[in-house]
Amino acid sequence: MWVCTLMEKSRPKLNTPILVAGMPGIGNVGKVATDFLIEEIGAKKLFEFFSHSLPNSVFVNEKNVVELPRIEIYYKSFGGKRKDLLFLAGDVQPIDEASCYEFCDKVLDLLAEFGGSEVITTGGIGLQAIPEEPKVYVTGTTQAVVKEYQQGLKIEPSLYGVVGPIIGVSGVLLGLTGRRKGMRAVSFLAETFGHPMYLGLKGARAIVACLAKKLDLKVDLEKMSKEIQEMEKEATKRTNQVDRTKGLTNKSQALRKIKDQFGSETSYIG
Repeated sequence: MWVCTLMEKSRPKLNTPILVAGMPGIGNVGKVATDFLIEEIGAKKLFEFFSHSLPNSVFVNEKNVVELPRIEIYYKSFGGKRKDLLFLAGDVQPIDEASCYEFCDKVLDLLAEFGGSEVITTGGIGLQAIPEEPKVYVTGTTQAVVKEYQQGLKIEPSLYGVVGPIIGVSGVLLGLTGRRKGMRAVSFLAETFGHPMYLGLKGARAIVACLAKKLDLKVDLEKMSKEIQEMEKEATKRTNQVDRTKGLTNKSQALRKIKDQFGSETSYIG
């Protein structure tokens, strides 16, 4: 059972909102992209979810105080005839298949209550090496909606045969949206390094650039690029340490050693 708590004094009136979802997964690509958009456009927290189907853990925050894992929905109202936005973000995903389906149904019910019928999910495609310029792919519930979102963007023409199943909320939301009358959905998926300690910042930036253009959002991509440069240095250090590449001063040598340990190319999406 999922409990949804309203965080505003009352429900806002939204104009046929589009739901953008970015949850933890491979490289946390979708989560990073969605969290960045929420902050950049000043979206406000609307709902918090709680369930016994969340992972049995807590996080320690910067104040040295524990917090339960959270999944939240934020909103941004633009006014006028423009469609508003809902953002689904969180620390974790539901722990099993049944709870994932139940959760996604709950989210789509909320979207329908606000008069929305369109969903965009985001995620990463795990590779065996760090992509210098991550490719972005789009899939969706119909060929028409896929072509619509591909138009005007530097997008790879086809995802078929590139990856296996789309796992978790990013995939189930797509599938359930396709089963609902009048609803449609797409997913933006960017390449990233398939290492558990790697943060897919470049992939997240590629997705943010696509969403900013399609949704007409004013975001500072230059700011994100600078943050990526700083964070990548630290992320590469951590990755190298985990794979015992200490002592290899040449970055390419370190990455080759990681690549050797991974073996064949990964095709998992999260």
